[in-house]
Amino acid sequence: MAAVVLIGAQWGDEGKGKITDFLAEKANMIIRTSGGNNAGHTVVVNGKEFKLHLIPSGILYPDKTCVIANGVVIDPAVLIQELNYLKERGVETSKLLISSNAHVIMPYHCLLDGLEENARGDGKIGTTKRGIGPAYMDKTARNGIRMIDLVDPEEFALKLRSNLDQKNAIITKVYGAEALKFEEIHKEYSEYADKLREYVTDSSLAIDQTIKAGNKVLFEGAQGTLLDLDHGTYPYVTSSSPIAGGACIGAGVGPTQIDRVVAVIKAYTTRVGEGPFPTELSDETGARIQKNGFEFGTTTGRARRCGWFDAVIARYAVRINGISDFAVTKLDVLTGLDTVKICIGYTTQGQRVDEFPQGQKTLKQCVPIYEEMPGWQEDITKIEKFEDLPRNARNYILRLEELTGVKATIVAVGPGREQTIVRGEIY
Repeated sequence: MAAVVLIGAQWGDEGKGKITDFLAEKANMIIRTSGGNNAGHTVVVNGKEFKLHLIPSGILYPDKTCVIANGVVIDPAVLIQELNYLKERGVETSKLLISSNAHVIMPYHCLLDGLEENARGDGKIGTTKRGIGPAYMDKTARNGIRMIDLVDPEEFALKLRSNLDQKNAIITKVYGAEALKFEEIHKEYSEYADKLREYVTDSSLAIDQTIKAGNKVLFEGAQGTLLDLDHGTYPYVTSSSPIAGGACIGAGVGPTQIDRVVAVIKAYTTRVGEGPFPTELSDETGARIQKNGFEFGTTTGRARRCGWFDAVIARYAVRINGISDFAVTKLDVLTGLDTVKICIGYTTQGQRVDEFPQGQKTLKQCVPIYEEMPGWQEDITKIEKFEDLPRNARNYILRLEELTGVKATIVAVGPGREQTIVRGEIY
């Protein structure tokens, strides 16, 4: 038996799609445990690029069972569009399972998400306006609509009418927007239910049975540690728990079932949206990294802010997640730089800080302490063994390991499946 949780160790966008796809080859089941279509994974297979938003990257292997678990919030229109996208490209989707307990994103969630963000003005948090936060709010308030409700015509109509009465009062009286119509939503979502009903099941039971049968299971995370609702850079966070512990809640398994925690981490750091970013580069080097790394969101297309690798963040991620292995991505993007820098600590108000600070006010005041290392000029995109990397590239990875205390078991030197160096077994 081997159950592996794969998470992001920074602010998301670390390249989890590629690593999930790579690890999925040896897994029997791949499970998405949190978030919604505010996240996205880009996977390159045999030169063909696939962009996924809700369905686990393991779907690209025809013999794997993929699960959208209870911790995910689902926009049915997006999910159906994604299923059609995969089918049109010859990808088999019949082995997909959707948790009956996953919550549904409704039109009023998307509308309220946009209205609330606009009302924040200069205090906006950078939401994707896809209804993710409001859907999780309804889940917490215990008036959400779950997939098991959506596929039950009587229950769906009852809950939709009740919720819409409440939401329309807010939409019209607080924001002065036009009320949503029950008939239109009911008709549209009933059609979605007919298309998705065959996939809906007790996914927690299916996962448990797979683990007990001695099969390999991969829990696929979304977003990243610093976007976690409890442990991230609040309030510039997502509405779920993308840390390793969240995988247990989001999939319905106990923590004793987990064997390893693999964290994906870029060879540098990026961030999308608002909030402090100590190592951000607003110069030619930052622009170069953004261009060479194709740092634009899979889901939103938004440009990602780029900066040097932050070991303070990485150590924090190790502590919060119990990371056993790192998968370092986009090492190739740093090729050609004469010097590469690593943030090894911060200074704030004349004091050195080696642990990630609590609170955004303090983080905004943090100035990075850099360690410089010589870069490398050689093309590394076709290298298959760690020892064949340029010496300076090897030394860079080894230094990251020293600063974090975790081995870089996987090192990606390009976006393709084959552009992956493996330095040990995961399963």
